Amino acid sequence: MITEYQIRVLPEVASSNEAIKRYLFEEKGLSGINAIRILKRSIDARQRTIFVNLTVRAYVNEEPEQLAYTPILYNSVEGKPQVIVVGAGPGGLFAALRLIELGLRPIVIERGKDVHQRKLDIANISRQQAVDPESNYSFGEGGAGAYSDGKLYTRSKKRGNVEKILNVFCQHGASTDILVDAHPHIGTDKLPQVIENMRNTIIRCGGEVHFQTRMDAINIQRNQVVGIYTNTGEEFRGPVILATGHSARDVYAWLYENGVEIEAKGIAVGVRLEHPSRRIDQIQYHRGEGRGKYLPAAEYSFVTQVRGRGVYSFCMCPGGIVVPAATGSEQIVVNGMSPSHRNTAWSNSGMVVELRPEDVETIDAGNPLKMMQYQADLERLCWMQGNYKQTAPAQRMADFVNGQLGGSLPESSYAPGLIPSPLHFWMPPFIADRLRDGFRHFGKQSHGFLTNEAIVIGVETRTSAPVRILRDNDSLQHVRVQGLFPCGEGAGYAGGIVSAAVDGERCAEACFDYIDN
Repeated sequence: MITEYQIRVLPEVASSNEAIKRYLFEEKGLSGINAIRILKRSIDARQRTIFVNLTVRAYVNEEPEQLAYTPILYNSVEGKPQVIVVGAGPGGLFAALRLIELGLRPIVIERGKDVHQRKLDIANISRQQAVDPESNYSFGEGGAGAYSDGKLYTRSKKRGNVEKILNVFCQHGASTDILVDAHPHIGTDKLPQVIENMRNTIIRCGGEVHFQTRMDAINIQRNQVVGIYTNTGEEFRGPVILATGHSARDVYAWLYENGVEIEAKGIAVGVRLEHPSRRIDQIQYHRGEGRGKYLPAAEYSFVTQVRGRGVYSFCMCPGGIVVPAATGSEQIVVNGMSPSHRNTAWSNSGMVVELRPEDVETIDAGNPLKMMQYQADLERLCWMQGNYKQTAPAQRMADFVNGQLGGSLPESSYAPGLIPSPLHFWMPPFIADRLRDGFRHFGKQSHGFLTNEAIVIGVETRTSAPVRILRDNDSLQHVRVQGLFPCGEGAGYAGGIVSAAVDGERCAEACFDYIDN
């Protein structure tokens, strides 16, 4: 007999399968349980007594299925029509895997290095204060998500099969916990191997993956894509799925200069806010001991409106670190990530303000690159405040809110180092003033959140693409250029790993229809 139960238990009961079995026996009278499988799990910390909500499948005198996920069959595509996939982030990788499912041969072009070689270049940002413009936290195999946490939560479930995306991750080595948790998370220490396994599937099936190969131009003839040219002097021919990520500014510039229609898109800009993780645990779990033995590092989510613009937390990383995410010289950009165990002494999140194209005044109001330029200008200003290095300017949270200069800074996870700086003074007032009001509001919602134990670190600018590459809603091709499929976060149609992966699959399917017709 196989039965499913929805139960609400204390964290210590939810912590082990044996404890759950005892609960089912004592509370449900269920005996003879061979095994259980947790199908869904979420934490309810709204009251002082914390519960874990579980959907549990119990196997009574039955054996569980061998796999907790549904595997996908990937056959050989040797000799099949080829499709160029530009970018090996989640959009590009999932597009390539879906192309294989559909019987097409993906040729993946990635400007950066493979996911393991990237580690050395990422480490050098802290050690040598040097950013490799082709291999960093944003560029390289796995894209910006590979070393930025691996959070898989998305609200875009209407656009595609999120469950399938999670199954593909599991098939390539991710923990099956991601099929269970309300906010699934792989962890920056685990995700690189999963990404490498995906690459190996692509190559094993007859696809190609080219690293340190940057697309420098698209070959467009009579409004139709023929292929691409790269910095290696090679030409790759075929329709193109363009999944370059939100930081490929040279790609946006090339599209604009060559008359491929794009438009400025709204972004969000602000800071990375870092608290001691014990403080967030105490606030969110409503108890002095914080998470205790059986609970994970606590998460939070805040949102409000300040003078007509959203102010909200973004990419919250419990038990994580703040990382340098610049993609070139004379930039400071910060981001956050968490290891799989989420066990560092800090918790951080982006705290950002909604910025619309009409908020940015330029000489050429219709310039589709103006939001990108706003990002670049703010990142350079931050670099100047940071002593012209990757040393990031920072300020205690309450000092920022109260407009006080402050002095020393608490210990931080940001490896390149911090320098005290009056962010309230030099950040654009449109952003800084709204952040300060937002922090006051969040401090009233959660007592203890607004504190000088926390620090604001500048600047968080790469929340999403500053450009949208215009595409037809039905064919997913560019509105004018046939055979060009703008894809994922960099094209302005996704926001995060899972939504980019979903869009990658959709673009692969649209490309199949294009070739089939």
